[in-house]
Amino acid sequence: MSRTGHSRRVVVTGIGAITPIGCGRQGLWDGLRRGRPATRTVTRFDPAPFRSQVAAEIDGFVATDHMRAERARRSDRCSQLAVAAGRLAITDAGLAGSTAPGLRRAGVLLGSALGGVPFAEEQHARFLRAGLRAVEPALALTVFGGAPAANVAIELGLTGPILGNANSCASGAVAIGEAARAIRDGIVDVALAGGAEAPLTPLTFGAFDLIRALSTRNADPATASRPFDRDRDGFVMAEGSVILVLEELGHAERRGACPYAEILGYGATNDAYHMVRPLPSGHQAARAMLLALREAARAPREVEYVNAHATATPLGDAAETRALHHVFGTRPVQPAVSGTKGLYGHPLGASGAIEVALTALILAHGWLPPTTNLIAPDPACALRHVPPGGCAAPVRLALTNSFGFGGINACLVLARWEA
Repeated sequence: MSRTGHSRRVVVTGIGAITPIGCGRQGLWDGLRRGRPATRTVTRFDPAPFRSQVAAEIDGFVATDHMRAERARRSDRCSQLAVAAGRLAITDAGLAGSTAPGLRRAGVLLGSALGGVPFAEEQHARFLRAGLRAVEPALALTVFGGAPAANVAIELGLTGPILGNANSCASGAVAIGEAARAIRDGIVDVALAGGAEAPLTPLTFGAFDLIRALSTRNADPATASRPFDRDRDGFVMAEGSVILVLEELGHAERRGACPYAEILGYGATNDAYHMVRPLPSGHQAARAMLLALREAARAPREVEYVNAHATATPLGDAAETRALHHVFGTRPVQPAVSGTKGLYGHPLGASGAIEVALTALILAHGWLPPTTNLIAPDPACALRHVPPGGCAAPVRLALTNSFGFGGINACLVLARWEA
């Protein structure tokens, strides 16, 4: 048996990313190290009617650079981002062009809070203007929850099981956790897992503005997202996709792959409290962390770094802090904590996947990022924050959190890869 209590171990061998701070595994890491926020005034539509007018957009993305023109025409932006990230992940893992049975039968597990809903919004506007004949014929192929996963599988020729989930902002983390379990259970040897989101359309954006979830720091977009800060006022909506290649360790070793990290544990719970507000005590979020640690067969004291969900909402960051205190106590020696959404905003269902990828790279490179825009730390969020500018640290065990509307909590434990 392995140290996780499972005979089959799961490692991360490929990272594909299409994000506002960079594309590809190296682009994502370089964007993290640069530390320059990608948030700005919205350009995709006129934001004047909304309280919030800032977002994190991806520049220069051309779908046909990553997929066949015919499939690009039949796919919405969410699926296009997913296919691009999937192709980059396969290439990064050294599996591009491979005909190995393990790859052909790979599973595809992707999360997206909204999936094709923003594209449907655009098509509805066409319908109201010019009737059904003006609507894109592929509309029916984009709005079901499994569309991004199906498009990735079709484009890459993967015949294993697919699963698309819509577990709000925890979707990407849930997909990765379930993929890791599928590998441990022997269902597949390889899985592509992550999240994709393309929510930057007027009604979709406006729906979050309506419930006052978004930052209104319009005069200074670069500092709009302020996780754990005393003056935080909401999250910055974003788009993006990250997909990881997960492999059973023996499968990876036989082909000479060098993992970035090992996934040791996954835990999921629900607050059963409110559709928008997190459980104030943070007890169910804490239980998800403890379940992940139990599956990993590790104690809280062994965790050296936490990549927090940290959306910069007043209630969310405070509840996550209480959850972290419940798990790790308030003793002087706590894990270092940072939230990275100040750089790339909050791409809803894709955010958990981005943060699992960043955590794997943090473990591989031994460098901890600071919480961007943490200018005046909130006393209600008293944690061992990574110092400004980041710091070198040979971290061996890390935890990453993802929490979403509906009270959905998902946490993963990752370990630095040591052969």
